[in-house]
Amino acid sequence: MTTDARAAADAGTGAGTGTNTGIGTGTGTGVGTGTADPARERLRRWRLVLGGEAADGTGCALSGRDAAMDGTLAALYGKGDRPQSGRERSAGLGASAPSVARWLGDIRTYFPSSVVQVMQRDAIDRLGLAALLLEPEMLEAVEADVHLVGTLLSLNKAMPETTKETARAVVRKVVEDLEKRLATRTRATLTGALDRSARVSRPRHHDIDWNRTIAANLKNYLPEYRTVVPERLVGYGRASQSVKKEVVLCIDQSGSMAASVVYASVFGAVLASMRSIDTRLVVFDTAVVDLTDQLDDPVDVLFGTQLGGGTDINRALAYCQSQITRPAETVVVLISDLYEGGIRNEMLKRVAAMKASGVQFVALLALSDEGAPAYDREHAAALAALGAPAFACTPDLFPEVMAAAIEKRPIPVPDTV
Repeated sequence: MTTDARAAADAGTGAGTGTNTGIGTGTGTGVGTGTADPARERLRRWRLVLGGEAADGTGCALSGRDAAMDGTLAALYGKGDRPQSGRERSAGLGASAPSVARWLGDIRTYFPSSVVQVMQRDAIDRLGLAALLLEPEMLEAVEADVHLVGTLLSLNKAMPETTKETARAVVRKVVEDLEKRLATRTRATLTGALDRSARVSRPRHHDIDWNRTIAANLKNYLPEYRTVVPERLVGYGRASQSVKKEVVLCIDQSGSMAASVVYASVFGAVLASMRSIDTRLVVFDTAVVDLTDQLDDPVDVLFGTQLGGGTDINRALAYCQSQITRPAETVVVLISDLYEGGIRNEMLKRVAAMKASGVQFVALLALSDEGAPAYDREHAAALAALGAPAFACTPDLFPEVMAAAIEKRPIPVPDTV
């Protein structure tokens, strides 16, 4: 684990490409300012990966910037290594916020943003730094990302008032970055889906849905002319400002779903900004909270959640079911790892009842970029048997999933499921 983490951090420096990328420039590391000696560069990289124990076999000493870089790695990954000269080889980060803030500044100096985020998450997990994130100076120094937002939300109730303003600023920065990345494509994809989902029987020529028109007139096929005579035209509806669809986002806020909660809140705000979609956002653990009235600001939504606790999916779905007024025009999106603490059979009955009434039901095991999540496979299989396959969804795929649900066509389930 330690070696893998060091290797990831070292790979992020850009060293070892055959060309000096700034490491060692003017610091006396011996790497030089031109093309590095390949053999020496390999030893240097192995030295950074292995951590410099007496038996690492590299015989490579570090100085200057490389030594400082190694110190930042040792502070995080040194603990648990074999002792060197009778001592535990670990610089540690200590218990003070200033020393951690300096360390955060150092890693941003030596490593790119993607590696900094990995090291920050490792520091929180390995060294128990969650409490130090309650310090304003720490939050100002940290590299903000979705995972940090999840950690801050889990600490929300314990956060002193002096820190909350800084924490909200950190969360807002991440949320605004996500909105810039996701909003335009989501609105464009769903606007097209909404227009296509409204079928008309007397369309203009450029509004004809040829696939559906041909399917509706196959009985009128004339073999001698090898053509179909369309008696009935099916066309796309024109865009309008009236509400066409209702979307209910039902989000599991148990601790393992932190990243999904962040992304779902951002998507909820984007959907709520579309006048033709009536969006409701519900979060749950063993209790159910409706945050729909806060959807104009996803930061308020996030701070209205309470990560952690148990899970009662059945209760959450019961509430969502009670809010549905137009089943045939409603999409319910359950975002949960499906570890149910409530009544399993009742949960499945509710899903079956919603689908029978015309609701489009989508089950997402996660809404994040974190890869395959842990989930209850028995419940996932039971949902699939009801015609509601459960799968992990990336933020980039989510607009396509919603478009398919709105148009009532098969959901694009990733091959990895």
